[in-house]
Amino acid sequence: MDGSWVSLLPFLVVIPIAVLSKQVQPGLFVGLILGSYLVQPDFFGGIKTVISYLVDNLVKTNNIRIIIFLYVFAGLISLTKMTGGIKGFVHLVGRKVKTERSAMMLIWLSTIGTFNNPNFRIVTIAPIMKLLKQRLPISTYKLGFVIEVTSNPVVVLVPVATAFVGYMVSLTGTALQQVGLHENPYSVYIRSIPFNFFSLVIIGIGIYYSFFKRFPHEANVGNTGDIHNLSTKQQDEENLQKCLQAYEKETPSKPWNLLLPLSVVLAGTLFLSWWDGHALASGFFDAFIKADALGVMLEALFITFILSFLFFLVQGFSVGELVTHFIDGGNELVSVIVMLALVWALSAVSEDLGFSNYITSHLMGWVPREFIAPVVFILGSMVSYFIGSSWGTWGLLMPLGVTLAHQTGSSVILVIGAVFASGTFGAFASPLSDNTVTLCTMLNLPVIDYARSKLKPSLIAAVITTVLYGLASLLLS
Repeated sequence: MDGSWVSLLPFLVVIPIAVLSKQVQPGLFVGLILGSYLVQPDFFGGIKTVISYLVDNLVKTNNIRIIIFLYVFAGLISLTKMTGGIKGFVHLVGRKVKTERSAMMLIWLSTIGTFNNPNFRIVTIAPIMKLLKQRLPISTYKLGFVIEVTSNPVVVLVPVATAFVGYMVSLTGTALQQVGLHENPYSVYIRSIPFNFFSLVIIGIGIYYSFFKRFPHEANVGNTGDIHNLSTKQQDEENLQKCLQAYEKETPSKPWNLLLPLSVVLAGTLFLSWWDGHALASGFFDAFIKADALGVMLEALFITFILSFLFFLVQGFSVGELVTHFIDGGNELVSVIVMLALVWALSAVSEDLGFSNYITSHLMGWVPREFIAPVVFILGSMVSYFIGSSWGTWGLLMPLGVTLAHQTGSSVILVIGAVFASGTFGAFASPLSDNTVTLCTMLNLPVIDYARSKLKPSLIAAVITTVLYGLASLLLS
C-alpha cells in the first residue's frame, strides 16, 4: 500500500490511551483494532484481521523463539531464587555493596556476564538489585534507569555473541545489495558501531546519573517507597527485618545456585555460537556472525535449564517444588508476552497501511544530503518510540536509509549508524518497549510513570545525538 495520513491513526491512539489507562496493552490493542478495521472495514472482517495479525506474527520463528526464551529464562531465575541462589549472591556481595555507589558499580560490572541480550540482562540483574534495594536507600526508578542504560544501548555495541549481531548484519547486507554495494556486511556493521551516537551518549548520561547526580524522579516519587521521612524509614526498617528473618528461614543461602547456571548459559552461548557458525565461516570471529544467534541462545538456555534442574534435584529439592516455581516464574512475564504479541501485530498492520511509505514520501523529498543522517535518526526515533521496537525500526528504516544515503552521496556508514541509533532510542525510551515492560514487571514499577521519568534524559541524549550527526555529516560530506 502506498500509504496516506490514515496510516498514522493506529499509532496516534496508542500513547494517549496508554497514558490514560496507565497500561500499555490497552493502547496497543485499540491501535491494532483500529488498524485492522482500516485494512478490512467490515465487522466480521475486521475481527478476523485482528486475529490474523496476532497469529501470523506470533508463529514467526524468531518471535516464538523470543517468547520461549523469556518464559524459560524467567522460570530459571525463579528456580535460582527458590533454591537460594539469588539470596546467596546478595549475601555474598552484600558485604561489599553497602552504599548506593557500590550498588551502581555492581550494575555496571554485571554487564560483563550478561551482555548477550537486553532481556536476558534485565531478568538476571533486576531481581538481584530488587533484593539489594531493601537494604539500601536507592530509588527504584534510578535502579531501573541504570539497568536499562546498561542493557540495549550496550548490547547493540557488542559485535560478537549477542542475539542482535546476526539480525543487524543481515539487515545491513540486504540493504547494501538493494543499492548494488557489494561490501562485506559484517565489516560495514563494525565500521558503523562508532556512529551509533545515541548508545554512546546515553551510556555517558547513565554514568553521570549513576555516580554524580540524583535521578530526576528521585525528588518526587511520592509514596512509592523510594524516599521517606525519618519515622517512615524506621517503620520500614522494622518491617524489612521481619521480612528478611522470614525469608531467611524459608530459603537457603547458596550463591552457586545462581552463579553456576549463569556461567553455563554464558559459556554455552559463546561455544554454541562458534560451533553453529564455524563450518560456514572463514575465521574464528566470522563464525559468530554466521551463527543463528537467537537459536543458539535458546539452545544454551535449554541445556542450562536441564543441567540446573538436575543440580537442584541432587541438592534435595523436590520435583513438585521445582516445577511449580518454574511455571510461576515464567508466568510473571505473561504481560510482557502479551505486549510483544500486540507490538508485533501493530507493526505489521501499520506497514500494510503504508506507514513507512507515507513518512518517506512526505518527509524525505526536501532533505539535503548533508542532513540525511540526522533526519533519519529523528524519523527513526519517532517511529521506534511509537512502536517500541528496535528490530522493527531497523527493519523498516534500514533499506530506506541506505538507499537515500547512496542516491544522495551521503555517508552510508554514518546513516547505518543513525538507523541503529534511532531503534535504540525507542527500545530505551518508549513505554511500549519490551525492555521497559520487562524491567517494570521485574521491579514492580508502573510502566507509564517510569517511562515518563526517563524521558528527559532520553530526549537530552537524542538532541545531543542529532547535533553529532549534523556535525559528522558536514565533516564526511
